[in-house]
This record gives sequence, structure tokens and C-alpha cells, in this order.
Amino acid sequence: MEKQMESAISTFNIEESPWGLKQGVEYEEFLKIFEPLPEIKEILLNSETLEEARKKLANFGEELQWKFKSGEIQVDPIDRWLAIEAISVFLNIISPYGENAAGFSTLEYLWKATKGDKRVLSIITEGFVEEFKHLFKAMAGVSGYSKGWLGPKLEAAGVKFVDFSKIKGRKAALARSEYLDKVWEYIKGYLKKYPSGLDKHIIEKRKKQREKLMEYFGITEDEWFDYRWQFSHVLKREKGLETLRELNELGIVKVPEEDLKQVEIAVKYSIPWGITPHYLHLWDFENPYKEDIHVRRQVMPPAWYVSNMLQHREDREYYFDFMGEHDTSPLDLITRRYVTIAILKAYDTCPQICVYCQRNWEVLEPFMAGSFPGWDKIEAAIEWFGEHESMLDVLITGGDPLALSDKIIDKIMSRLSEFDHVVNIRWGSRIPVTVPMRITESLAEILGSYIEPGRRNVHVVTHVETAYEVTPEMGDAGYKLRKQGIYLYNQLVYQRNVSRRFENVALRIALKKVGIDPYYTFYPKGKIEQKDYLVPIARVVQERKEEARLLPGQFRTDEPVFNVPRMGKNHLRAWQDRELVGIRPDGSRIYLMHPWEKGISETKLYTYPDVPIKEYLEYLESLGEDVSDYGTIWYYY
Repeated sequence: MEKQMESAISTFNIEESPWGLKQGVEYEEFLKIFEPLPEIKEILLNSETLEEARKKLANFGEELQWKFKSGEIQVDPIDRWLAIEAISVFLNIISPYGENAAGFSTLEYLWKATKGDKRVLSIITEGFVEEFKHLFKAMAGVSGYSKGWLGPKLEAAGVKFVDFSKIKGRKAALARSEYLDKVWEYIKGYLKKYPSGLDKHIIEKRKKQREKLMEYFGITEDEWFDYRWQFSHVLKREKGLETLRELNELGIVKVPEEDLKQVEIAVKYSIPWGITPHYLHLWDFENPYKEDIHVRRQVMPPAWYVSNMLQHREDREYYFDFMGEHDTSPLDLITRRYVTIAILKAYDTCPQICVYCQRNWEVLEPFMAGSFPGWDKIEAAIEWFGEHESMLDVLITGGDPLALSDKIIDKIMSRLSEFDHVVNIRWGSRIPVTVPMRITESLAEILGSYIEPGRRNVHVVTHVETAYEVTPEMGDAGYKLRKQGIYLYNQLVYQRNVSRRFENVALRIALKKVGIDPYYTFYPKGKIEQKDYLVPIARVVQERKEEARLLPGQFRTDEPVFNVPRMGKNHLRAWQDRELVGIRPDGSRIYLMHPWEKGISETKLYTYPDVPIKEYLEYLESLGEDVSDYGTIWYYY
């Protein structure tokens, strides 16, 4: 075990940790984690061996859990429920099974730190300490979770909770309605932080910004709203960088020098980068990274990303293929992970590059030469769908397939519609966000013409990340599609620049205004080159429970999901689909993810090291967020 400990310690050197949390804690500060449960400290201090500590802690945990279950410990019912859950998590973390799954002993760090081991105290971070401080609070039933995160804030704002069980009839109804109105007024204070692209003042600001860009490019409004002009003037390569520098020098668009530096490196070494003129005009030209942080950061690569992409230029085709698409492609252009659906990658490029792209190993630049595989390859892939009657649903993606010509899109639709077993054809595209003018009446009519009521439907699934991206142009594009009977859905990539309190409530409201239904809240997984975009799993689940739940059902029809490599999407809402098995010294939780096949057929579990909650909260604080707003995040396991 000593050798195992030495190996684990070397693994977590600060130079190798991607999260940048300061290592080293003071002994007296560390011991404060035991204040809710001093019995745990005594067990650790008095245990001569790790195995002795494990057995005693297991007995203590089981006895404590029974005290809550038997009613011997009286706390609020919600805190009782959380205590029982937290104790189960603790028992899992200290179990031999949990250690084997995690690949190291969390308990050994905890035990040695409690005994004052200086080497261990110099390695663990505040992230590790905070995890156990909150875990022990939850286990003791004193977390205060039963009050909710919003309840105390409402009380502080003068909105008192009404015990509706003590009043009846119309009096109760009026009191409840008045209370809910006050709750809404409080929530609106959060929503105001996230302007929509449909707000009048944002529309007016962008109109002026568009006019500046039109003057710079020397074009008319008709040209601006012609998608072919947008396609041919995407900012990419040296010319795109030169344009961005010139716009900055002319004072049209403020671009921080660090951004220009990273783009320069990206251009020099062929790291994916590109922006459409339409998307550029969504920025706030005067105040970078304040109101527009979410749109800028989607297309302007940060230093960590550029460094990692640069380091793996030669092997990126495999190194960055987190989902193992090389291993799930039965034929060129096809990816299959599920029983009744597969992906057809009809176009291997996009009009714009999203930094957090899952296929950054494959989509190398906007309108990359050779991205269209040729009709023969597409035809062969379509034939594969025809030969597999299990394919009820075909997802056409890429890249961005709606950047293809109307003629090719029509041809693909025509061929797929020949198969009676295909009941749904989906187009995955970010065009409604990046070049919404591409959705012409003729394109909408082509897609809609293949709908056959009672036999086949057509869907468009897009990626809108923030209410700030929702524009009148997107609304017009969506309306053209909906007039043809086409369903519209959104798959939100839940990355940290769009993860603040109620930020996605604002998005869901904006989406409904333009006729798009929320579909997935998609966790961007552990592609470590995208560190600057990742959030803890706990934040995804917290948002779904504590914010989205306040909306009507049709506004929150999306499901939070995690993609298990090579296997596919797993629901994060269900605790049965994951288990917490360890906590690294840097505060990263280690999860065992249970693939969707569980309970259906034999499968294997996947070990995932998460983002440290402490690091994430520090990032939010750097944006000016009040981290006390997120206090319950620690209790979502």
C-alpha cells in the first residue's frame, strides 16, 4: 500500500494537474472538516493501519445510516434523505471496490492527512478539503439543504415562506399566488443578467454593428443577408486573422491582444479556427468578455486549448477522438452506437469552428478542401441504412451538412425516403446560429416535401448555447422550417461559459419564442484540451433540479446527458447511472458511469475524473458571481 501511495502522490503533482488549484493545506485548517462528525477524526487518528481505519469507518457509517433510518436522529426529512445518501457515497469511496475502480485510495489520503503527514498535506488542495467538509455536513444531517438555496435568499429579501397547510380555500390560493409572484420577481433579477438577442436594445446595437461591418466590407444589406456572401467571407486562415487585426486597429471591434496571439498560433499550425461575419456581429464590439463572453469564447480559442492542440498536431486524429468514433464506424461516414439510429457524416466541415467541438480531431477548418466525400461514398453509406431495417432514425451531421447545396440535400433526402423502415430524418446543424440566412424558403420546402404524415417526419436539431445567440434572423429561419411541418430541437452543450444561475432558464425562454424545443443538455465530457469549457457533473444536475424545474414542462423538455465513450448518451438525471468512487487530492470526483445498455444487456462501466467543484466555483467568482448562490452544488453526487 505504501508503494501505491507513492505512485498516487506522483500522479497528482501540481505541474501535471490541469486545474491549477493551489496544493497544500494547513493542518489545523484541514482538521476543521471533522467538526460535524468528530467521531471520524478520532477513528482516523486512533487507527494504526489503513485497514483498521476502513473497518471502523464502515461500521460507523452503517450505524449512523441506521440511526437516520430508524428515526433515532431527528432532522428535517429532506436532510435525513441527504444524510442517508451521503453516507452511502462515503462508504463507496472508502470501499476496496471504490478504490480499485478509482485507481487509488482516497481513504489513504484522508487517513494520512488526519495524522498530520506533511507530504500528503502538501499535495491535497482546498478542493479536496471542501469536498469532505460538505460530505461530512451532509452525513451529519446539518447541511441545511432542506432550506433550499433560494429559500434563505428570498427570506433575506423579505419574501417569507407561507405554510400553506395551515390555511385553506381561496385564502390559501391567494397567499400561494402572491408568494409565487414574489418568487418570480426575484428570479427576474437573475434573468436580467442574460440579455436575449431578441431584446430591442440588443437588436438595435447589432444593427449598428452590422452596418459597421457592411461598410468595412463594402457591401449592401442584400449581400449581407445572402448566405453565399456569408460563406465566402468566413474569417479563417491568415486572411481572417488579418481582417480581425484590421477591425481591431480601426476600432470597429475590440479584440484583446491575447486572443489575436492565440489565433495567430492556431493559423500558423492549422489548429481549427473560423468565424462567420454574422456570428461576429453578435459580439459586443466595445466591451469584450463582459456581456458577450459566451459568444466570444465559443470561437476564440484560449491558450490551454491551443497548447494542447499544438502538442498533439501529429496524432490528433486519435488523441482527441474522445468518443472513439474510429471504433464505432462500421462503414465510412457512419457512426453507430445505438440499436435504432446511426449517424451519417455527409460533410466534414462547418461555416464556423466551435472551440469545444467534439470532432476537433476531424473538422479542421471552415469549408476545408475535400470535406465533401463525394456522392459515391454518400451513396454507399445510404445503402447501408437501406440494408439495416433497424434504422428507424437517421441523423445527418458532420461538420454541418446544411452547408451543402440544395441539390445534394435534396438527393440525400430522396434516397433515404425510399426506405420504408426510416421513420425519421434528422439534420444536425448549427447553421441557424452561425448563418441563419442559409435557411431559405427553397431549402425549407425541400426538407418539408419529404414529410409523409403517418409514415415519416423531418427534424432539424441545432446547438444554441445562450439567449444572446437567439436572434430575429434565427426566428425567421425557424419559422420557414416550421411552416413546412419540420420539428426544431436544441441540443445545448453545457459548458462553463453558459452555466451561471438561471442562464439556461433565459435560453429556454428565448428558444420557445422562436419555436425551438429544448432537447438535450449535453455535458461536454472530459476532453481535457477543452478544460476551459468543462463543468462539474454536479452543476448540470443542480441546474436541472433547482432552476429549470421552475419553468413549465414544455420549456424544460431537455434531458441532461453524458456521452460514455464508444457507447453513447447516458442520462445524468438518474443517480442509478453513475456512482462516486473516489476524490482525488486536487478535488476531482471520480465517477463510474453506467452505460445505457445497463439492464438491457451485458456492458462495461467507464471511469471518469470530473472537474473539481472548487475550481469551477473559483472561475464563477472571477466572473463576478456570488458563489453562495451555488452552495448546494456539493450535495449532488
